[in-house]
Amino acid sequence: MVLHLDPQFKPINGTEIIFESFTFSGGEPHIKINPDFDLSQKVMVTHRLHSFNDLGLLCMAVDALQRMGATLGNLIIPYFPAARQDRVMVKGEPLSVKVYANIINDLPFEQVVVFDPHSEVTPALLDCCTVLNNHTFIKQVIETIGKEVFLIAPDGGALKKIYKLSADLGGIEVIECSKSRDVKTGQLTGFKVYTDDLKGQDCLLVDDICDGGGTFIGLAKELKNKNAGDLYLAVSHGIFSKGMNELDRYFEQVFTTDSIKTLECEGLTTVKLETIIEYEY
Repeated sequence: MVLHLDPQFKPINGTEIIFESFTFSGGEPHIKINPDFDLSQKVMVTHRLHSFNDLGLLCMAVDALQRMGATLGNLIIPYFPAARQDRVMVKGEPLSVKVYANIINDLPFEQVVVFDPHSEVTPALLDCCTVLNNHTFIKQVIETIGKEVFLIAPDGGALKKIYKLSADLGGIEVIECSKSRDVKTGQLTGFKVYTDDLKGQDCLLVDDICDGGGTFIGLAKELKNKNAGDLYLAVSHGIFSKGMNELDRYFEQVFTTDSIKTLECEGLTTVKLETIIEYEY
């Protein structure tokens, strides 16, 4: 049995539990689950969490299921909220990812499945976490590109994951990069590509999240200064808060998944997570 709390996101197959959800005029999320389902089977739950109201709907659904006597199986939330807020940079900030993790840890799921988390902090904070890496996603991306590429690591935080990815893909060459960020303002500066000449080689930038895209635009300029060929971008979680126009100027194609939202626009290819979960999970 599966409860897909986001009707537009159904990453696993199974008999679906019927429900209706809405938000009260006071702002509170609410759910009514049709009790006509097989209570002898465990219930899997999937959801895309964009806000505390989405988290609230998940909590309400769990309470309703438990009151009906249902047994919970696994929870699939591919993009873990606040995963980038995994450390306190300046005094007065919360450790946001821990706030979300603490709430989810109180829900009686057997496992919490996340896709390509931002850092090792997220799975460390979750009591029972299963991580799906981005390897199958990137394999699909490279097959779609259809030609040899170098893998570009945008910063030091991505190095450990991208070298594991490279090994799984047969040893594709990795180019290391770096950037500087002012922790108070968020301003990006000092993009560097640690190679002298890319000699026209096509490049695939790989990262977990694209928000405004400033990191990738800055690196694209530096890669072109190092004689890169065609540039491609693959991000597991596409927020694209500033749209695609600037990214389209620098990248032949951008690839993402439907972990946050389902997007369709020119220059963007969205890989459905159901194809990744079916293979990995």
